[in-house]
Amino acid sequence: MIDTMTKIAAGLERAFATQGFAEPSVEDLRDAAGVSLRTLYKYAPSRSEMVYAALEHRHRRYLSHMFDDLPATPSDALPALMDRVGSWMRRESSHGCLFHTAVAAAPGDERLRKLLQDHKADVAFRGAGALHLVGHETELMIILEGLTQSWPLHGDNAVQAAKHLGAALMQETSPA
Repeated sequence: MIDTMTKIAAGLERAFATQGFAEPSVEDLRDAAGVSLRTLYKYAPSRSEMVYAALEHRHRRYLSHMFDDLPATPSDALPALMDRVGSWMRRESSHGCLFHTAVAAAPGDERLRKLLQDHKADVAFRGAGALHLVGHETELMIILEGLTQSWPLHGDNAVQAAKHLGAALMQETSPA
């Protein structure tokens, strides 16, 4: 059984992902969350808290999508990881990263900026571990960010390019 906060966060995530951060009214957000206005405000007492809840939910879903059951060997994990970014973009984020969009909508919100930084750092840390690229998280994040930003223009060609760049990074950093 799904708990109330997870249900609310999932609905809020869907609403913000499809309508942006400025457009949905509180009534739209209540409807998306599938709860009463009173319950929505009990769990997320402000619009900012609703955004944070949505992004935290998105973060957990993204990590699960990217890293659950990832192949154990780095040479198999790399193409799987890049394919998973492509499938996420196809299904969830055809317009780009929801975290970046949130920060762009409220550039002065330090908590949003920290959520973005923590999300990207967590993805880079887990990816570097899976690919045996510990110490090269920044390089890996540049490849992953390049993939997510170029996917709307290049689709699967961006995925193939990211695989190529990731393989080159792995080859460059592997012990001789």
